[in-house]
Amino acid sequence: MSGVRAGAETAIGPFWVEEAEGRLTAAGWGVAPPPKGGLAAEALAQLAAYLAGTRREFDLPLDLGPKARNLQALADIPYGETITYGDLAARLGISAQGAGQVCGSNHLPIFVPCHRVLGAGSLGGYSGAGGIETKVWLLRLEGAAGLLI
Repeated sequence: MSGVRAGAETAIGPFWVEEAEGRLTAAGWGVAPPPKGGLAAEALAQLAAYLAGTRREFDLPLDLGPKARNLQALADIPYGETITYGDLAARLGISAQGAGQVCGSNHLPIFVPCHRVLGAGSLGGYSGAGGIETKVWLLRLEGAAGLLI
């Protein structure tokens, strides 16, 4: 399945999305050509609104891939709320390390909010550009930063 990749400059750096067969198939940090309409343009517009604080949910067809159950568990974490890797592990019936791997292999960051998963006594990690600083920025944006004070 070959997709169309498009990108834009955002509040958290250059970000791209990829679409194929009418679904968002991947996203990440980096430079890509501007969108020429379609789903990629809509995804980047929704992302810009989210990062500006005017959108709380995404309304996009996502291709969660073969690990859809795991990524859906991330997608089900409400805006402004967090869970621990242990909580995610319990929901999925896997180890906490496995939960970390679910987050680290998320091919649709932000659209599938792995940044809402924290360590039991720390912020945990973040595989997106900017690492933990980006995770903190996203949590602050959502008002989930009370734990950071």
